[in-house]
Amino acid sequence: MELADELFDGTKSAAMPLIRHDLSLSYAQVGLLAAVPLLIGGILELPVGIASGTGKRRRRFILIGGLAFAGSVLAVGFAGSFAVLLIALTVFFPASGAFVSLTQSELMDSASERQAQHMARWTLAGSVGAVLGPLLVAAVLASGGGWRQAVFAVAAAAFLVWLAVVAVGDQHLRRAGQVQADEDAGWPGWRAAVGIVRASGVLRVLLLLQVADLLLDVLTAFLAIYLVTVAGASPSVAALGVAVRVGAGLAGDVLLVRLLERCDSRRVLRASGWLALLLSPAFVLVPGLGPKLAVLAALTLATAPWYPVLTAELYGGLPGRSGLAVTLSSGAGLIGSLGPLAVGLLAESFGLSWAMTALCAVPVIMLGVPAGRSRPPSPAMAGRPVSGTEDSDE
Repeated sequence: MELADELFDGTKSAAMPLIRHDLSLSYAQVGLLAAVPLLIGGILELPVGIASGTGKRRRRFILIGGLAFAGSVLAVGFAGSFAVLLIALTVFFPASGAFVSLTQSELMDSASERQAQHMARWTLAGSVGAVLGPLLVAAVLASGGGWRQAVFAVAAAAFLVWLAVVAVGDQHLRRAGQVQADEDAGWPGWRAAVGIVRASGVLRVLLLLQVADLLLDVLTAFLAIYLVTVAGASPSVAALGVAVRVGAGLAGDVLLVRLLERCDSRRVLRASGWLALLLSPAFVLVPGLGPKLAVLAALTLATAPWYPVLTAELYGGLPGRSGLAVTLSSGAGLIGSLGPLAVGLLAESFGLSWAMTALCAVPVIMLGVPAGRSRPPSPAMAGRPVSGTEDSDE
């Protein structure tokens, strides 16, 4: 599911110049296509986590969300106007929340002692999809097709994933989801939920997730512009820089899967923070495009643990409340969407070079704010030399 989700995102991003030309979109309309689905779709996604519950009810949400997921992608392929495209992309956000985010929460519920390891694999699947998206567009165009054919291919893949969920879902539900349904007390009510969140300490994790995104997605969003306007690269070299970023991200996710089988996840997170503290200013200061791209690749490798480990901490801090974790993540994401705007305003006022320099503060915050409270090892992990979550010293 995560691969299909990122496959569509990568395909859409690579095909956007073709979509703009085909539908005669203005730059303002392109901006609205990015902002409106994120805002409205994010708001619509908010209640999905708490409304879905667990067990069979959650599975119904996943199946309905999967149909809406594939249907919205199909609608993008058929879109003949800006309005239809905007509606389809807006529907995609809550559909993805029901189909993808609830499946993620189900995965976290089914293996609470290995959440960091499973999140690393989940992130790796998404990275594969992000890489395959532009390659799919390039392959379709090389074969004489257009952007619509590429989107239709993603829609077909999404329907296949949905059919796979239908085929194997009952078995998984009996094995994991229904057990969790017996343990989960359901939605505790707003006042009780606030108490649970405050007692769990997950607000710090939510803060760190949004801060970390400044050196993850936000850096990627401004990377090509930075390389052209500040580093003096040509557009083709800037595109190569983005490819280096994506490729290093995929390599980092592969390495993280193996690393978390041998090392404690919180130690890995802290070590990555120290590496980023050295590499983020080096990326801004090092002269020459070659060395700058080399530092960029190293920085991307260093920050690979941030999203999967912190997300695992979020679920681990709310045992039996994965639906609440999904809703909190959606709400924090709405606030975090102001990050690109803040960087843009900073660049507008002081220049993009200073805005990128400001991102060097991210590792300082990551190291200064603890990710969460330590948890004792679970009985399932007793006697193992390695765990993805426990560390009583930190």
